[in-house]
Amino acid sequence: MNFLDGHLFPENQDKLIITAAPYGPEWIPEDYPEDIPVSMQAQIQKAVDCYNAGATVLHLHVREDDGKGSKRLSKFNELIAGVRKAVPDMVIQVGGSISFAPESDGAVAKWLSDDTRHMLAELDPKPDQVTVTINTTQMNVIEHMEEADIVGTSMATPEGRRAYSEMVVPSNPAWYEEHIRRLSAAGIQSAFQFYNLNSYETVERLIRRGVYKGPLVCNWVAISGGMDAPNVYNLTNFVRALPDGVKLTVESSMRNVLPINMMGIAMGLHVRCGIEDNLWNQKRSARMSTVEQIEQLVRISREFGRDIATGKEARELLQIGVFYDSVEETLAANGFSPNRNGGNQGFLRKAA
Repeated sequence: MNFLDGHLFPENQDKLIITAAPYGPEWIPEDYPEDIPVSMQAQIQKAVDCYNAGATVLHLHVREDDGKGSKRLSKFNELIAGVRKAVPDMVIQVGGSISFAPESDGAVAKWLSDDTRHMLAELDPKPDQVTVTINTTQMNVIEHMEEADIVGTSMATPEGRRAYSEMVVPSNPAWYEEHIRRLSAAGIQSAFQFYNLNSYETVERLIRRGVYKGPLVCNWVAISGGMDAPNVYNLTNFVRALPDGVKLTVESSMRNVLPINMMGIAMGLHVRCGIEDNLWNQKRSARMSTVEQIEQLVRISREFGRDIATGKEARELLQIGVFYDSVEETLAANGFSPNRNGGNQGFLRKAA
C-alpha cells in the first residue's frame, strides 16, 4: 500500500468497518456466561446487539443447545437465516474452520474434513463471506497469552492447554484452490486470513493465475504461535506488500487487540474485536463483553475523526457479490501491477 501525504487524515480514509467475533467457539459457556449466547434466539440477538453498537461484519460460529460448538451445517443455516432477518444489512462472515473446539476432554482441537469444509459453499441462505486460510501452519493460540488471560477458564485446564496449543490449520493447495472456486461459483466472497507475508504472497499468485477473481478482502492475524506476532514491525512490513485496492482488517488476541486496532484505525485499515479474541480491558481489572469492545472502538475512531461505516457502506466498501471476468481486470481492480507477457505466474504452476 502506498501512503501518500495526508493518509493519516480521516477525509482520506474509508469509513471504519468493525468486525465482531462474539461467539467465542474456543470457550465453554461457563467460561463467560454473561456474554456467551447459547440458545438460537440468544445467538441471533447477539448479532443484533453487535450491529446496534457499530459492528457491520459478523464473524459467525454457532452453538448447539447444550452450549458446545456446532459442526452441523443445518445449525449454521438456521443462525444465518435468523441474523439475515433481524439485521439484513449486516455482512455475515462464516468462520471457515466451522468450529475448532475439541470434541471431548483431552482431544486435540482440529478442523473437519476437506469435503465438509467445502460444503460451506452450499449454505442456505448463503453468507456474504467465508474465511479462507492459506498455507498449512501451526495455530498455537495460547503461545503469547499470559497466565492471567485464561485463569479460571477451560483453556487453562491441562486438556484445554493441550487442545489449543497443538492445533494445526490444514490448508494445502488442493484444498484452498478448490474451496475458492466453489465459494466464487456460489457468489460468496473469500475473506482471506493472512498469518504472515508468505500466505499473502500465495494468494497474489492465485490471483495472477486466475484461481481467484474478486476483490482482495483479508485479515492480518497477529496471534503468534505460527502466525505473526503483534508488533508494528510485522504490521508495517506486511502492509507494505499489499496493493492499494485491498481491504485489510487487523486482528490479534487478548490485550494486544486494542493497541493493534488503534494502529489500524490510525492507518485507515479496519478492525476486529470480540470475545473470540479477547476477554479483558487493558488493565485486566474487568472483563469486557463484545458489545463493550465495539463501543470502545467506536469512541476511539470518532476521536480520530474517522466515521463508522453503516451496514450498507460496509457492503459497498467490501464489494460484496463482486467478481471479475479476467485476470487482468482482477489485477487492475485490486491495484496490482499487470502480469508480464509470458512471465512466470507461480513457480512450476500452469495457469488455471
